[in-house]
Amino acid sequence: MGLVGGEPLMKVTWTDSVTGRNGYLVVHSLVSGLATGGTRMRAGCTMEEVEHLARGMARKTAVFDLPVGGAKGGIDCDPKDPEAKGVLRRFLHAMRPWLDAHWVTAEDLGVPQHLIDDAFAELGMHQSYHAAITRAPDVERTLRRVRAGLNAPVPGGLLLGDVVGGYGVAQCCLGVLHARDWQAPETTVGVQGVGTMGGGAAYYLHEAGLKVVAMADAAGTLYHPDGLDVPALLDARDRFGEIDRDQVPEDVARLPREAVLSIEVDVLIPAAVSFAISEAQVPSVAARVIVEAANNPVTPEAEEMLAARGIPVIPDFVANAGAAAWAWWLLMGRVDADPVLSFQVLREEMLAKIPPLLASWDTEGHTPRDAALLMAERRTEQNRAAEEQGQALLSIP
Repeated sequence: MGLVGGEPLMKVTWTDSVTGRNGYLVVHSLVSGLATGGTRMRAGCTMEEVEHLARGMARKTAVFDLPVGGAKGGIDCDPKDPEAKGVLRRFLHAMRPWLDAHWVTAEDLGVPQHLIDDAFAELGMHQSYHAAITRAPDVERTLRRVRAGLNAPVPGGLLLGDVVGGYGVAQCCLGVLHARDWQAPETTVGVQGVGTMGGGAAYYLHEAGLKVVAMADAAGTLYHPDGLDVPALLDARDRFGEIDRDQVPEDVARLPREAVLSIEVDVLIPAAVSFAISEAQVPSVAARVIVEAANNPVTPEAEEMLAARGIPVIPDFVANAGAAAWAWWLLMGRVDADPVLSFQVLREEMLAKIPPLLASWDTEGHTPRDAALLMAERRTEQNRAAEEQGQALLSIP
């Protein structure tokens, strides 16, 4: 099965016979014979990157007590390349033995869910959760529940499957407020990235009454000390995911892109790219807590320096795990197509996870990452012991 910090169970490198592009599958661990993790596509994707992300998935599933291991797929190809769809289809075809029985995948960077589901349909597997769905006693019923949940409408004209990740990050931040006894109207937030995770987190924190004072996209940072009109700014995003500056009020300051990292806020959410906060940025960070919405936005060296400054970092495998956890709750029937139920369960889970991490930081000096890793290791050992005793960990209705 593999511990959450150990070596992966399996690594595969695939080369496309048509284009010569490389793809990678890393299965870090299996629980109940299954592993979960998205498939990403970007130019320059490496085995090292995919292996790191698979380990992160194993940590997510363990922290959230999910009876499944961690995996990840990655393809070294620009998703805008005319050959990209064909490369994705051939990669999934080559990985079919794993997709059929062991690997549950989903959308990730450069690969939207509808595209991956189209490829699965061409392979006769209907949906990317295929390996888990086929274990249900009533496959069609489970498939209907999954599709209904992913496509359930939520306020704002979006779909539940598209917003649940950002909602989870927002609830993680509210867990910080609960642990610190901060009041929402007095709490300030800065968000780097206005995509699915960053934009969603900003939206739901704004809805909860916090002051989102800074939002950054590729064009720069927008700042207002009294708080930004988050819904209006998100509505002003163009097809490239950038906020149209012509629609931004004149009293909103336009600052350089990196400025979001140094604005004085209570909570800073890096939700854009990996390694956004390195040792060079640490001296200018003025947040009281950092919540990692992107994968690996804070380098290990920077996190150590931030800890020395008294700034805790809530790790990505907790903060951005909402979408992965919710997908498995949907598979297992804990939630359904009702967004109210999904939001309630995710809120309760996040509010239960975050205060203990900060309590460990306050009383024992353990970083939230170390405390969460300990939590994940304990769950992994419990899963291993249960499987050795022949207990069934996974039940899909």
